[in-house]
Amino acid sequence: MANSSGETPSCVGPSSEAASEPSQPSAGWQPIGPVERRVLGVLVEKAKTTPDVYPLSLNGVTTGANQKNNRHPVMQLQPEDVEAALDRLRAVGAVGLVEGYGRVPKYRHYLYEWLGVDKVEAAVMAELLLRGPQTEGELRAHASRMEPLPDLAALRQVLASLKAKGLVVSLTPEGRGHVVAHALYPPREMERLQAEYRQATEPIRPDALDSEDARTIRSVHPIPSGVSGRPDLIPSLSASLQAELEELRQQLALLRQQVESLAEQIQQHEQTLAWLRKELGV
Repeated sequence: MANSSGETPSCVGPSSEAASEPSQPSAGWQPIGPVERRVLGVLVEKAKTTPDVYPLSLNGVTTGANQKNNRHPVMQLQPEDVEAALDRLRAVGAVGLVEGYGRVPKYRHYLYEWLGVDKVEAAVMAELLLRGPQTEGELRAHASRMEPLPDLAALRQVLASLKAKGLVVSLTPEGRGHVVAHALYPPREMERLQAEYRQATEPIRPDALDSEDARTIRSVHPIPSGVSGRPDLIPSLSASLQAELEELRQQLALLRQQVESLAEQIQQHEQTLAWLRKELGV
């Protein structure tokens, strides 16, 4: 029987350990650290992209956390690091331990209940947990591998719902190149992140550049004929360059999505093959 998220519950019968887990995750989410964010994102991702191998063992979570594709930054976590993060996530009600799969305990997420999100919102949150801040174009392309998001309008509806729940924040002004992040960062980390993006998006005033800076910028981006001597045209020129950059970013995100989708399919086939070999004793 499927739950409200549309996924099949993972528990397969009572056990002493399973019975010790809370029947309902603790009410209300709270900020979590970088390893916990990676681990939680992995559990959501694998539940959606490789349901045949979900719930995950400790080794499965560790492998997923250290993947090179679909991750930023790339991490090299040890099983003990991941186990400690899983314990912390269990303590706050975001993750549960499930038995009934042999001697190896396995883990499942409670993201739907913990954050109060639906399955598409969960996919968007998982991508933000796995990759960090992204433009709307990048986020739509990445999250579409888990749940369909046909266009930016569909994504923006999801983001509006997540913002209303206090789960997503804007790091740059809305419009082209709009960057969003999840709100699960601890306060100091969030303040640092917001300061970085605020500084990066502040316009550079021509009179704030010394002559050497100005020469460097002109050598890389020559000022078109007719603009020199017209500082009033610089903002529109900057907006045009930003629009072109955002378009290139979206094209790159789509290409990455295609490559990563192929990598996910290969990984899923390899995991299925390994399971079959184990079952057949080959």
